Order: sequence, then structure tokens, then C-alpha cells
Amino acid sequence: MAEVQSAPSKSKPKPVAAIATDAKFEMPKFEMPKFEMPAMEVPPAFREAAEKGIAQAKDNYDKMKSAAEQATDVLEETYATASKGYSDYGLKVIETARANSNAAFDLFGELLGAKSYSEVVEKTTAYMRSQFETVTAQAKELTEQAQKVAAETAEPIKASVSSFGKAA
Repeated sequence: MAEVQSAPSKSKPKPVAAIATDAKFEMPKFEMPKFEMPAMEVPPAFREAAEKGIAQAKDNYDKMKSAAEQATDVLEETYATASKGYSDYGLKVIETARANSNAAFDLFGELLGAKSYSEVVEKTTAYMRSQFETVTAQAKELTEQAQKVAAETAEPIKASVSSFGKAA
């Protein structure tokens, strides 16, 4: 049998990895253009208008800053007044609860010493009458206290709103 010989190839193809490593990739170098403002004379009318605008902006800023400081002062005063009022109201509620608890304990002490059922009914009825009057008076006091706190808390806000209305 005859063997077939292939003709020798002139060049062998290179593998893909070899091609990538052989070539050098460089970014082209460009100079960034320089954007310079041309020298130009600003007309006096424009300069004057710009100066007036800046002065007006500064004046408006000062007014806004002053108004913001006033609003902050009003809020601080309102919160201080509200805090004190709520604290006083809470103390009043605690005082009321203490008085009611003491009255209830006094009733229980008297009931333990009662000798008959009629005496228990009599002491309980007397307690209920006095507690009804007491609780009514306490509710009135607490309502007045709450109204006072609300009025004192709202007063700085009312005053500032009326002064802002006059200023505008």
C-alpha cells in the first residue's frame, strides 16, 4: 500500500490565546481641549443689576434668618410652658388619686369595725355621697387645670402669629 504524504504546510495557525497575548493594545492619547473663558468686559448696567440682586438676596436672607430665630424662640417657650403645665397637671392627678385611695382605705377600716349590716350600709352610703361630691369637685379642678395649661401653652403661639401678621 502506498502511503499518502501530505504536503508540508507553510505556516501553522497560532492558537487564539497566543494571538491575544502577542498583540499590544494601547489607548490612543488625546489632549483634552482647554475651555477658557474669553476675556470680556461686563457692561456697568449688568454689574449694577447684579449688585442690587445680591444686596436684595442678603436682605431677604437676614429677614428669613430673623424670622426663623423668632420661630425657634416661640417654640422653645411653648415647649417649656407645656412641659411645666403637663407636670403640674400630672401632680394634680396623683394628688387626686391619693386622696381617693386614702378615703377608700378609711372606709374599709370603718367597715371592719362595723357591728351590724345596717351600720355597713350607713357608712357605705355616707362614703358614696361624700365621694360623689369629692369626685365632682376633683373633675372640675382637673378640667380647669387642663384648660389653664392649654391656654398658657397656646399664648406664645398666638402672640407670635399676631406679631407676624403685623410685620407682614
